[in-house]
Amino acid sequence: MTAPTASTVPTAASGRPGSPDLLRSVFRRHAAGVAVITAEDGGRPVGFTATSLNSVSADPPLLSFTIATGASSWPAIRDSEHLGVHILGEHQQDLAGLFARSGADRFGPGTDWARGPYGVPVLDDVLAWLVCRVVARVPAGAHRVIIAEAVAGDPAGEGRPLLYHQGRFNALRD
Repeated sequence: MTAPTASTVPTAASGRPGSPDLLRSVFRRHAAGVAVITAEDGGRPVGFTATSLNSVSADPPLLSFTIATGASSWPAIRDSEHLGVHILGEHQQDLAGLFARSGADRFGPGTDWARGPYGVPVLDDVLAWLVCRVVARVPAGAHRVIIAEAVAGDPAGEGRPLLYHQGRFNALRD
């Protein structure tokens, strides 16, 4: 094996300027877990697919995700004190696609769910779920970073996680 030469080692000078396209291109190479975020909007369940879910702190138990302020679910997330976070399994690609599709009937006959703690819609058959109390909504461009504290949940679902990579939902490979 030979050492890389100066002409094969990437440098800052060889990179592209920062742009929305560059960021999207780089993050297509980043595999992310798939979650569905739910809330209640005037007695009606709402939700969306998120791949921006992150653990923030174990003590207190905080997580974060982002949502575009133009998203149909934004008004409910903006106004809700509590919301649901659901970790999807590889068997739930269709559910992830449904909650990602604009204008879809996300809580129609094909979606199994029930009201959970604090009246939050909780999806059935997920790998894990949390009900969280929103503690902050931080402006970030055309999005908001939502920081929420876990107040209830269940990590006992069966299966393997669903991933999002290269613009598609994927199963985890060994």
